[in-house]
Amino acid sequence: MTGESNTSVVLRNRLRRIEGQVRGLERMIAEESYCIDVLTQVAATTRALQAVALQLLQEHLEHCVRDAVDRAGAEVDEKIAEAYAAIARLVRS
Repeated sequence: MTGESNTSVVLRNRLRRIEGQVRGLERMIAEESYCIDVLTQVAATTRALQAVALQLLQEHLEHCVRDAVDRAGAEVDEKIAEAYAAIARLVRS
């Protein structure tokens, strides 16, 4: 066993599917597919990436932020600021 976490495996599998979606988009563009069909696939790919981002954010909150809180050190504010910045980037995207 490689020691890779289940979450890491799930995320890597999702990213491989997204990679396939992007290759499909490239193919659709090359084949000059109907624009609305391409846009529909772009939206699906965007949602898939957002799902990965949300999973990563959840992991950060459950592990990094919780660990900082448990240690009750100055790192808590830093971890909360990191999480806030990540959420702000997601909302703006």
